[in-house]
Amino acid sequence: MIQNGKVVGLAYVLKDSQGQKLDESNGADPFVYIQGAHQIVPGLENALEGLAVGAKKDVVVSAEEGYGEVNPDLRLTVKRTQFPGATDLQTGMQFQAQGPDGHGMVFTVADIQGEDVTIDGNHPLAGQSLHFSVEVLSIRDATQEEMDHGHVHGPEGHHH
Repeated sequence: MIQNGKVVGLAYVLKDSQGQKLDESNGADPFVYIQGAHQIVPGLENALEGLAVGAKKDVVVSAEEGYGEVNPDLRLTVKRTQFPGATDLQTGMQFQAQGPDGHGMVFTVADIQGEDVTIDGNHPLAGQSLHFSVEVLSIRDATQEEMDHGHVHGPEGHHH
């Protein structure tokens, strides 16, 4: 059964509240993670606890238990000159920068108006309910090395 320290293989389909497919992973290429290692959104991880191989479940994850609510403080307008070397700056581009807390985070260019560039550090799915249809394909104990590294290794070990 799924519990902390288990490597879990899932097939899943993720849809938004309007039923539009956002992501999927099937049995030929399952999504693999370590339960309890905070590698998936908390609402899904909690809902999978205790399931066995072969279990299928539909899970609705609230924004709070998914990618969080939209934080307006993470939407900033900066000058184009703050993007040295970016001569072809376009809406939708992503880049990594230092966030307000000093940690690296991904920002997306949300809008460009002349010399003003609006960037957004919110996850693209922030503020949205997530609708998962999952099937548990495999469960095994994580190796000590996987636990130490905080992620699943492939059949031939890790490749950092």
